[in-house]
Amino acid sequence: MAVDQLSRAFVALADPTRRDIVARLSVRDATVGELAESYAMSMQAVSKHLKVLEEAGLVSRSRDAQRRPCHLEPQVFDLMTSWIERYRRQAEARFSRLDAVLSALGDRDTAPGAAADATPDAHPAPDTHPTPTPTPDRTGPVNAGTRPRPDRPAPPRGAPS
Repeated sequence: MAVDQLSRAFVALADPTRRDIVARLSVRDATVGELAESYAMSMQAVSKHLKVLEEAGLVSRSRDAQRRPCHLEPQVFDLMTSWIERYRRQAEARFSRLDAVLSALGDRDTAPGAAADATPDAHPAPDTHPTPTPTPDRTGPVNAGTRPRPDRPAPPRGAPS
């Protein structure tokens, strides 16, 4: 059941307006009318956003006489944080292993045997420079209609242009 609540929470927070509502409610509780003042939308639209947040368990409403303030429910954020933290730790462990491999490779390159190859008495390496490729002749007239365009497939041969 926790996975369903986690999915609903992430879906609810996918909308920037709902994320902003959560940010506002993290400062203090507010009514629908107080929240609607901050947006260029109707109270009904803000109420719909709040309903999505409520269904995800991120927000709840209480009754205070005529006032119905909305407030955040931190338990769902704890669930989301623990889920994210698990994958953050896994990624961090992978990066640590990668750092160890790169460090070992760097140590191997700076080993005393590796420096011997760089001495002036060593035989020079064969010429490894690539042969330059000839550039096309651009001195003739340019007709844009005859060049192939990379964004369009070439027409079949014999087809009218």
